[in-house]
Order: sequence, then structure tokens, then C-alpha cells
Amino acid sequence: ICTEVGKNLARQALAERPLRLKIEDLRTLVEKTLVDNNAYDVARSLVVERKRRPEDIQADGDAPVCTTRLIRRMGQVVPWNESKIEVAVRQAFLALRMDSAPAAAIARGVTLRVIELNQATIHIEEVQDLVQEELMRAGHYKVAERYILYRATRTELRERKARGEETDVAAGPAEGMVVVTNADGTTYLWDGADLRARIEFASIGLDLCLGAGEIEKELRRSVFDGIKKADLNNTISLNAKTLIEKDADFAKFAGRIQLSFIYEEVLGWDIVRDGVGALRDFHRRRFREAIDRGIAIGRFSQDLLKYDIEKMAAALDPLADLEFDFLGVQTLYDRYLIIDKKAANPRRLETPQFFWMRVAMGLFHAEAKEREQRATELYNLYKSRRFCSSTPTLFNSGTNHSQLSSCYLYWVDDSIDGIMQRGVAENAMLSKWAGGLGGSWTSVRGTGSYIGGTNGESQGVIPFLKLHNDLLVAVNQGGKRKGSGCAYLETWHNDLFDFLELRKNTGDDRRRCHDMNTANWIPDLFMKRMEAREDWTFFRSSEVPDLHHSYGKKFEEAYLAYEKKADRGEIWGHKIPAIEVWKRMLAMLFETGHPWITFKDACNVRSPQDHTGVIHSSNLCTEITLNTGKDETAVCNLGSVILDTHIKPDGTLDLPKLRETVRVAVRALDNVIDINFYPTEAAKTANSRHRPVGLGVMGLQNALYMKGLSFASEAAVQFNDEMMEAIAYFAYEASSDLAAERGTYSSYRGSKWDRGLLPQDTLDLLEQERGVPVEVPRGGKMDWTPLREKIRAHGMRNSNVLAIAPTATISNITATSPCIEPTYKNLFVKSNLSGEFIVLNPFLVRDLKKAGLWNQQMVDQLKYFDGELSPVEGIPEELKQRYLTAFAVGFEWIMAAAARRQKWIDQSQSLNLFLGQPDLKVLSRMYRLAWHQGLKTTYYLRTLGASNIEKATVKLKKEVKASLTDGETTEGETAKKEYTAEQKMACSLEAMRNGGECEACQ
Repeated sequence: ICTEVGKNLARQALAERPLRLKIEDLRTLVEKTLVDNNAYDVARSLVVERKRRPEDIQADGDAPVCTTRLIRRMGQVVPWNESKIEVAVRQAFLALRMDSAPAAAIARGVTLRVIELNQATIHIEEVQDLVQEELMRAGHYKVAERYILYRATRTELRERKARGEETDVAAGPAEGMVVVTNADGTTYLWDGADLRARIEFASIGLDLCLGAGEIEKELRRSVFDGIKKADLNNTISLNAKTLIEKDADFAKFAGRIQLSFIYEEVLGWDIVRDGVGALRDFHRRRFREAIDRGIAIGRFSQDLLKYDIEKMAAALDPLADLEFDFLGVQTLYDRYLIIDKKAANPRRLETPQFFWMRVAMGLFHAEAKEREQRATELYNLYKSRRFCSSTPTLFNSGTNHSQLSSCYLYWVDDSIDGIMQRGVAENAMLSKWAGGLGGSWTSVRGTGSYIGGTNGESQGVIPFLKLHNDLLVAVNQGGKRKGSGCAYLETWHNDLFDFLELRKNTGDDRRRCHDMNTANWIPDLFMKRMEAREDWTFFRSSEVPDLHHSYGKKFEEAYLAYEKKADRGEIWGHKIPAIEVWKRMLAMLFETGHPWITFKDACNVRSPQDHTGVIHSSNLCTEITLNTGKDETAVCNLGSVILDTHIKPDGTLDLPKLRETVRVAVRALDNVIDINFYPTEAAKTANSRHRPVGLGVMGLQNALYMKGLSFASEAAVQFNDEMMEAIAYFAYEASSDLAAERGTYSSYRGSKWDRGLLPQDTLDLLEQERGVPVEVPRGGKMDWTPLREKIRAHGMRNSNVLAIAPTATISNITATSPCIEPTYKNLFVKSNLSGEFIVLNPFLVRDLKKAGLWNQQMVDQLKYFDGELSPVEGIPEELKQRYLTAFAVGFEWIMAAAARRQKWIDQSQSLNLFLGQPDLKVLSRMYRLAWHQGLKTTYYLRTLGASNIEKATVKLKKEVKASLTDGETTEGETAKKEYTAEQKMACSLEAMRNGGECEACQ
């Protein structure tokens, strides 16, 4: 082809000097040569490529100016574009395997005819008439005939669609065979046989609202001649994804379509050649190859070879993949499955089941006995969605860099060495290996404090927090997640008001931290003075060094003594009404979402480790409450029980199954401590000494759906109490049994466990220290006497055992609801690092189907009302109550459930709060209720300032729209906020306040 084009150019150069060629002439010459050589598929792909780049077609700049505007068939008025006419005509020529060179002249002729008409607008049908005339005028009768037949066919399809009849949605190449281009440039004819096999596989056990033929047409959309193999697979997956809004079961359907492509990439399996029945055999045969390759390229640890690989491969169960939905599969593929980057064509080394098995083997390779059995037990929990480890564990278990911990807590002392070493250098190492950071900066002296070494005055803590903020931006978490951290400041620190404004978008940007979270560390004394409308005194931390290291009554005594010193002028102090400080805190929460509200005394008084130090702050996601100090950076390893897989068909909690899950999970979490990589010596010291773990829970909302309960009900609150008691009992029992087997943690003596105090006993201690009632019902349903005796006899293996983390990411890959939250929306668009995903409540769809109410009109109404049921007519009130969304539940119910859970938890919980209206009094009542009910921490405040539901995608029929609104709705009223790529990242403030999720912990 190149030789012939060159010869033609040479002949023209000899015939006319100088040779003047436009890019359009070169394109035409190349296409003509391709057609002459019977390379019709290549010629057609060139036309398609030109269609993608219409600006190139117009690059010559000598086209006549046409001011007439085109009226499209749907009524839109657009500028005249000659290149689109040319592309359409070229396709008509090439469809008949004819030279398409005349297309440019035909298009130019049409443009000139339109200019001669001298009309302001022209309809598309009139333009097509002109195209036909120009074709016949130029003698291209066959092309004109085909063009006329094509127009007639499309007209008939439109008329049938308007009458509501079924039509062949896909036209042209999408109906039959198309030419597909492989990565190496070779082509083959694709007839869709594999697509039909994928549809059959993806439909197993699902109640889909479309038939196989209809689904095939939908999945073939945008498939064209010359499409690349990778683009074909991607197009099919994305088309499957768009079906999710039609029926919740399409989430699993789309996930299985994507799974079939993963199997082909990893296993060398072919769905047509080998069939679904061969998947188990392919998994077993390819598992050893994947392990060997992973070790060879330095990604997998040699420790995996300690196992009987054939035995582990025999346990693999690819049928478990059928429970994945599209969001889970895509998240796994994008972020968790390890990639062989050293291969000629980089590819994934793992299928989802390989992945689960690799993680399980990585956590149990150090077990001296029953290694294969232990790992298989954990694998079975993973594959059946009963438990999931945290994201760092999933990233790194079984690899050569086993940094498995989720979060780190640190304390920064009041020295430049301490600030730069702990606050910057060590935190950089922790963030590098995917750790979320949370730490106390209270001890850093405030603005105006005396500096003895330089005889100067301090600029306060804010400039150092700015350094920390920029560190988080510079050091992302292994390139997989955005670096994330939270700084805590106690309420008496004299830089508090500057701290409150760190997240503001206005003011001196040198004193702003836009990429870091902040939290208030509030002592009980402040809450009592605020409610009593008394004054509050601010101090410089360098002058009151012991305040931050004390709590409860000791703190109050020291604080009052310092107030007297300030009154005498011996130290600096500044008084302001406590209620004014409270108002500033709440106002900033509304404006920026920060700082969060956390309670110092509840964390410390109820801590099992009150004998070894002080909790100076919580962590990034406010669920970890561990001691920190000069020599210790606290570490916690997280995992979550998936609650909805432990609900029996009759709606009761399956206690034997739950106990089995918890025991395996606690053992796995304890193993992490010994095989973990520690980025700093302070982290290793703390974790080895105290051995804390954080077993949490997710899927609460799904469990309530399975039980038929509304989140806003006393029965739901009672269920929270019961299920948390059971998990706590089994977790503390498992840790005590591990202590009998492996020994207690080294600082056990003197702990509350050692003193016979369990977490539920410490509510009374908090009430005594506080001098204010803690409004939580005491007691439970289980007999704790045998467990108390066991702990007395054997001790505890772990200083702390329970913590409920946010589980944003791992709830995606396990297809469950995040941690302990109510449903955000019944239909919404979820954004994370893997893209945007439609999320439709499958439980709601199931119940609407039972009631005969599920149809396209219902989908449109859900979209229109942002996934809320209350405004939708025709839905039974019982269903509306059951499927209340987070903003409709009411914070009182969320608080009541949280208080019941907190009773049993030795650490804390990531508790997001939801408030529909910006009412300062309501907000104050919400956080005061949290304090009175003994909660240790709260997390994000989510408001309804904006929504990420995309109403713009809703195509409501006129009659539906009329039934939903009293009048017409303007475009501005329905427009939705567009999020930038940065805002979709983990811990984005805007996204979090409006339904996004933090991906830093899990």
C-alpha cells in the first residue's frame, strides 16, 4: 500500500510542479489505494478514525463559509459541519466496496447547495434529500439507491419505536459480524459467539428484566468494524454496566461479564472453547504457575512455598465469584489484583479466588501446625463473604513487602526535633506504605509562647500542620491511595480558633490545610461548662504541659489550678464563654466539615490500657483509641465481619456461624502483628508490646433489610445491642483462648482486663468521673460469667480487640453495605478511584417486584427523587419506612444504635452523622446527645448541600414529569454538581459531606 501511494505521489509530482497536496488529498489517495487492493476493512477503519477527528477533516481551511444552522431530528439546532456529511457519504461508498474518493466532492456540493438556499436553518431530512440528489447528479446511482434504502429503514424503525413496538436497536455491524483488530495488528471476524456465551454465564440464577436477545443488542452498542480487541471487551463491559439502573440483578450480571474477561487474561481460558465447566480445573492448574511467576518477578513472598500448593489449589472455588457485583469486580481488578509488569504484555497474575487465597496464605504462613487448614479456613471466610481484612492487608499479604496495618496514631512533643522526626519524617514513611495517620499536635506550643533556645516567640502549631499537610500530598500511599491524615488538637490550646479554620477556602493559604483532616479532642469539663454557660480558658501548652497527659477528675483539678495561675498573671490565659467556642466549632463543621468532634475522657476512662499511658488522640477515621507516647506510635490491624451473611432465613442471628467467623478472624488479625513490616521503630515497639487489633463489622443495613426492620425503629436499636454483644463476647473469648495458647500481651498486668473490668463495666466508671449520667441501658442477653473466669485464668492476647472502621472499599468488593451506616440513597452514582458506578438497592428492587411495582417508570421516579421513596406515590408506607435513607432516618436513631454498640466495644467506631438542614441548634443537640450517650468519637458530618445523583441522565417521559411536578422545572433547578478527579479521591471533603466515602482505612 505504501509503495503504491508513493508511486502515485511520484507520478503527480512529475506531472505538475510544484506538487501541492492537502492532507485531505493524502487521505483520499490512501483510501483509494486500499480499495484497489481489496483492503476494504482497513479503508473502513480509516473512515471511522476520521469520524472521530472531524477537526482534522476541516484542517485545510478552504471550505466555504456556511452560516446556515442544521436542525437535528430531535430538534437541536447545531452549526453546519461539512465533514459529517463527507463521513456519512464515505461510509456509503465503502459499504458497497467502492472507492470513497468522490465523497469529498459530494459533501462540498451539498454545502454549496445549502449556501445557495440562503436559509437561516435547514432540517436534517432536507439535507439528506440534497445528498441523494448530489449522488445521482454525479452518477453514483448504486450508492444513492443504498442511501435511499437506508433512510427508509431508519424511518420505519423510528415509527415503530414511537408506536411502542420492539425494534432492532442495533444496526449495521452490531447486528452481525465485525472486523476486530488484535493487539499485534492482525484482524479477525467476530460473530458474537463468545458474547452469547458470556451472557449465558452471567445470567445464571438471576431474575433479569430483559431476554438474552435484548441483552445482546444492548451489549453490542458502539461496536464497529475495525474495533480493537481490548476496546471490544471494554465496550461490552461498559454496556453491561449501563444496564444496572434497569434492575439490581444487572449489577451481578455486569460483574460476571467482567469476570469472564479476567479469567481469559489470567488463566488462558476461552469461554467458547473451554466453557464455564472448565473454570475450576483451570484455576487448579494455573494456581501454581501464578505463585511461581509472582515469586520469580519479586512480587510474591517465598513463604508461600511453605504450603502444599496442590492442596491449596484444590480448595479454590471459582463458583464463589458469582456473588460479586460489577463495582466489586472492577475495584478488585483496578486496585487489588497483582499485575505482572515484567511480562511483554503486562497482565493480572490473579483471579479473585487466587487473590483471596494469596491473602489467606500470607497471613498463616508462620503457623507451626495445621498451616494449610488454617489458611483454608480464612479463605473460606473470604470467598463466602463472612469476613474481610482491611485494604493494606489485602494489598500486601503474601507479598515481599508485608505492610499489613491500616492506621497509625502518633503524638508530637514540643521540640523541633520531635516535630520534624515524628510529625514529618516518620509520618512520611508510614504514609508511603499505605498507612492512614492520626495524631496529636496539642503539645506543640501555641502562638506567642516563649522559646528558650532562641529567646524568641513561637508562631504556634499551624505552620507545622501546614508541613504535615504538604507531606500527605507528596507521599501518597504506595501509588494506590491518596495519603491521608488527621490532626487532633485539645480544646484549651490557644491556637484553637486558627485550627478550626484550617479547612476554609478563604484566608491566607499559608495557614490552610486543604488536604488534611482535623478533629477536636474535647475534655468533659468543656462540655459541662458549655452546657452550664460558663467561661472557658485557653492556655499555651508549654506552660501547662501536664494537661494533655491527664483526663477525668485529675484533668479538672489541674485545669482549675492553671486557671488560678492565669488569674494571678503567673501564666498566659485567655477566657471566653464556652458556648461561643462551641458555636465556632459547629459553624466550622457546617462550613468545612471539620474539625470532627471527639471526646477525650470517654476514650481514656473506658480504655483497657489506662495503666500504661494516655490516649492523646484517635486515628484518621476515629475508630482507634490507643495510647501514644515518645517511644510508641500506636498501630492497629483491621478487619470486618460481614453481618448480613450471618442472618438465617428466619431473620435471626446465626450465633454458631458468627462465633466461628470471629474466632478465625481474631487469629488472623493477631498473626498480622508478628509478620507485619513496621516502617518505624516506634510502631514496632508499640504493636509488639500491646498487640492491639481492630475487629469491626459491616453490612448492618443489609442485615436489617433481611430482618425486615427499619433503621429508625426500636427493634433495630435492640438488634444493634444484641449483635454487638455477641461479636464482643466471641472476640474477647477468642483473644483469651489465644492467650492460653500463645501467652498474654506483655503489658497485660494491671490492665482493666487483668482487674476484671470488661468494656461494658466501664460505663459506670465514666459516669463517676464525669459526674453526669451516661444515658445508655446497661446489661445484655448473654451470660458473661464463663468468659470473665476464662480471662481471669488465661488473660488476653490483645490489649484491644474491637473497632468499627468505615470499610468504604472492602464493602465494595464484598457487595455489602458500609460498616454500621444506614443506606445513603436507594439509587445513586458512587465515585471512587475506579470510576463512577450506579448503585441500586437490590433489597428494594426485590420488594418492589414482589409488590408488582418495579418498572421503568419506577426507575425514572427514583432517579428524579434522588433515590428517596417518600415522594413516590403508590409505594406502601411499610416499604417507605423500611427503606428510609440516611437523611430521613433521624440522628436520634443513629445515635441510639451507636450508643448500644459502644457499650460493648473496647475502642470506638467510625460514626458518620447525617443532617438535612443547616440548623445550628439541631447540630448542637446532635453532638450533645453523642456526649450524653457516652460515645467516644464521631466522624464526618454529612449534609444535603449538594448531591452526586446525576439527574441530568434521567429521561423522564412527559407524563411522568407532569405527575411529579406542579409546573415546569428549569435546567438550573435540576442541574447537579460535577466532581473533579481530585474530589473523587479518598477523604475528599466535598464528596464525604455529600455521600462519598473515605477509602483510607479500608
